[in-house]
Amino acid sequence: MLRSFLIGLAAGQRGITPLAALAIATFRREVPADLPLQGLMRHPAVTVGATALAVAEMAGDKMETAPDRIVPIGLAVRAATAAYAGAALAPRNQRALGATIAVGTALLSSYVGWRLRCAAMERYGQTASGLVEDAVVFGTAMAATNPGLTHVPALTHRQ
Repeated sequence: MLRSFLIGLAAGQRGITPLAALAIATFRREVPADLPLQGLMRHPAVTVGATALAVAEMAGDKMETAPDRIVPIGLAVRAATAAYAGAALAPRNQRALGATIAVGTALLSSYVGWRLRCAAMERYGQTASGLVEDAVVFGTAMAATNPGLTHVPALTHRQ
């Protein structure tokens, strides 16, 4: 469930980034083959499109006219993308739980992230604080979609 939690954190800050990260992982065949919409997600145009939308969202976030992430439509988008990505990254028999964890994490972290970003903007400005936030969100989303994140090699005893 760590991957669902992490993708929820990313979704709380940027609504489209989880889909872009999941599309990249799906295109690389790093997620289970039985996900809903997987055929669509594997298409290169979807991967490129989702990535372009995520980049546009990150760029738009630096504009003074950008709405707060906690407006109702923003929260709805974050919940929807977190649900799909959280379910996709959860073990097969725990997808509903993965979606629930991701949505809860996204909604809670939207408010926490908004408050932190407001404080950072006062001190460092909108662009600088946004670029740092983008880097953290991108890294978190890519880590969440990395199948090696939950693979722990077996310990061996040396004699």
